[in-house]
Amino acid sequence: MAVLTVKHVIADFVLQNSWMAIGKDQKTGWALPLLAHCLVHLALALVLILVIAPRFWFIAFIDFAIHIVVDRAKGICSFTFNVTQEHPWFWTLIGVDQALHHLTGFGLSIVMAFNV
Repeated sequence: MAVLTVKHVIADFVLQNSWMAIGKDQKTGWALPLLAHCLVHLALALVLILVIAPRFWFIAFIDFAIHIVVDRAKGICSFTFNVTQEHPWFWTLIGVDQALHHLTGFGLSIVMAFNV
């Protein structure tokens, strides 16, 4: 869980640039920024899992797929309700997004822990 959390913080806050962060939430033109962002998550997760528990390599792809769904749902909410930084829901939306990603990491960690 700790490793996936550190991976998430690095991929979401250190390696995500403004093109990804803003682009993935747009009504149109969102696919490439979203894919680029989620590929960063996939690459980091895959490397870490291959080092720590290689038999669970496929978990990185599950994380990738869930990340696409969660981030796209956040994007749809953002443009549908015009959630900008000034909007009262802005931080709530980010908080829900982050909570879902951390719950994903928790769930995937449980799957790996109970299948060792």
